[in-house]
Amino acid sequence: MTTAPTTKPTVLAEQKRIGMVSLGCPKALVDSERILTRLRADGYAFAEDYAGADVVLVNTCGFLDSAKEESLAAIGEAIAENGRVIVTGCMGEEADAIRAAHPQVLAVTGAHQYEQVVEAVHTHAPPSQGPFIDLIPQPSDTDIKLTPRHYSYLKISEGCNHSCAFCIIPDLRGKLASRRVDACLREAEKLVAAGTKELLIISQDTSAYGVDIRHESRQWHGREVRAHMTDLARELGQLRTADGTPPWVRLHYVYPYPHVDQVIPLMAEGLLTPYLDIPFQHASPKVLKLMRRPANEAKVLERLKTWRDICPDIAIRSSFVVGFPGETEEDFEYLLEWLEEAQLDRVGAFRFEPVEGAAANALPDHVPEAVKEERYARIMEVTERISAAKLAAKVGRTLPVIIDEVGEPDEDGDIGATGRSQADAPEIDGAVYLRNVPESLQPGDIVEATIEDADAHDLFGVIAR
Repeated sequence: MTTAPTTKPTVLAEQKRIGMVSLGCPKALVDSERILTRLRADGYAFAEDYAGADVVLVNTCGFLDSAKEESLAAIGEAIAENGRVIVTGCMGEEADAIRAAHPQVLAVTGAHQYEQVVEAVHTHAPPSQGPFIDLIPQPSDTDIKLTPRHYSYLKISEGCNHSCAFCIIPDLRGKLASRRVDACLREAEKLVAAGTKELLIISQDTSAYGVDIRHESRQWHGREVRAHMTDLARELGQLRTADGTPPWVRLHYVYPYPHVDQVIPLMAEGLLTPYLDIPFQHASPKVLKLMRRPANEAKVLERLKTWRDICPDIAIRSSFVVGFPGETEEDFEYLLEWLEEAQLDRVGAFRFEPVEGAAANALPDHVPEAVKEERYARIMEVTERISAAKLAAKVGRTLPVIIDEVGEPDEDGDIGATGRSQADAPEIDGAVYLRNVPESLQPGDIVEATIEDADAHDLFGVIAR
């Protein structure tokens, strides 16, 4: 006969739970992933809502005044819903402004200050690991992802060495600080082994990768590899997914330095996704000079033609600022004519917005808001027309498409899916909508799709039979 134990079992303390609100660009999203990965390794769990969190982290954006307002609103919502809030990210550099608006915040840290964030969490929500929980292996080797399993952002550097008149990124994130090339490749290899089908390479200036560390070489799989964009791109092109195919490797924030020409043949060979995200910002030589940016717009047009000769399917994405101080109607017309000739595939436009601390604020001849709005409408009309024509030219073609989402059957049993072509980055570009897909289709699958229709932004089709 077994007798009941006379001592009560030890009750394990519940894990402290962390909530996270992540704002801003993909670079901030990567910061959020790193913070959560570290906290999980320290024994924390994660809450799906405000109510279930012991403390809420708000990763802020501080690039534009409108982004700061959004960040302050998010902090206010977190305080109202939970009450215990730690602030980090780009706007964390303006701690006084945050505390003036929300004196209740527990702590404020700046961009990519991982150690300080974790320390603040430990202070205000101490980890509940005890002698028993400490025996449980913490999954520190498996990073937390805030993106779907099939695509991942790979951040290769922090900061920027440029001094653009409209930008305060160097003040927020510092000068260029490149990661070791073997560290970048190791992370990429691990992500692909874990199921990533698409790597999105991000930084403030991808083309400048390695400049600050003099393009130092490291051993990688028995060979010397430089910390240089072209070497990194070439090595990323050697990665293979579980089925033996190259992952899509998409380059973002690429300044058009001369060595960018060297990655175009890699795209033609299928080792890199034929896509470049280049922040041109303007085309008028006068405005570019005011912006403190390179003004080789004529040479860029020649290079675009050469790139398309080498890799006809290359997609070029860019963004432009309208209404920058000193921009005249002549400058804006120059930009529109340049866009007609450049025939860029994807274009985003922004009305100039003064940012506290930016040199552009002191420039004369600020453009009236009504004129900014009128110019914004005109540039969007031009770029949408160009996009519509380029997408219409793809009707009838069969293109590779990566699946992001598979829907439920409708009343007729038809299942639709949303994906992207190689010309479409997640969140910022268009989509490919597929009809009548098989039940077996899963997010992350790459299929061949026949394009049946198009509009100004998206494509529509069916999986090729």
